[in-house]
Amino acid sequence: MILVDIHCHILPGVDDGSKDWQTSIKLARDAVKDGVTHAVCTPHMLNGKYVNHKKDVIRLTENFQDMLNDAKIPLTVFPGQEVRISGDLPKALDEDDILFLDEAGQYMLLEFPSDDVPTYTQDMVFSIMQRGITPVVVHPERNSRILKKPTILQDLIEQGCLVQITASSYVGTFGKNIEEMSRRFIEAGQCACFASDAHDLPKRQYEYSEALKKLSNEFGKEFAEQYRNNARAIVNGDDVQLNWRPLKKKTKFWFF
Repeated sequence: MILVDIHCHILPGVDDGSKDWQTSIKLARDAVKDGVTHAVCTPHMLNGKYVNHKKDVIRLTENFQDMLNDAKIPLTVFPGQEVRISGDLPKALDEDDILFLDEAGQYMLLEFPSDDVPTYTQDMVFSIMQRGITPVVVHPERNSRILKKPTILQDLIEQGCLVQITASSYVGTFGKNIEEMSRRFIEAGQCACFASDAHDLPKRQYEYSEALKKLSNEFGKEFAEQYRNNARAIVNGDDVQLNWRPLKKKTKFWFF
């Protein structure tokens, strides 16, 4: 059964994901053990610390695939980037230095700073979408500003963005608050799919299959299958439809 991971940091020596080829091979084995068959390698881009140019990521990914084939590890990898929202993004797009999740260039991972959603975000998203690009917002459940004001995400979905939640968030690896925020986004239909966001770091292992199992138990097998299908549709450049609604308001308890 095909399981696509649209977001992981398993290329060596390019960001905070994998330090060397040996670690990358280990992460690839971990991915396969977790059920992943296809993975988009998405090193950080334009995040203020890492700049991973398109041509370099393509070359590394091709080398990685050759090593996987030689090691008989049944994982197919594709080149991509986790692109930080930035004033430099339009220039990088103009210079053809941005990688997408699909060959047609429709879907692009879009990351915010961990503690903020910049004031220019909606204008930037509009500009990106004018180019025919659909941003896929990564791990909003871990963004401290969105945690405080989760309706920020709805505004972006209304603009046409898709949303990817980290599998580990939903299974509770990052704590109860992030787990509950993940559940609220999922329950409202505001998330399109999971991804591993795997790194060679504590609490950043593959928990994709565990998240899908939990999703199936809580929301049904068809719902979990839709998450699988959406991830596959994204890398194929196919349409992804969200049947979303506003978040339910949290119940308040009054004591007298």
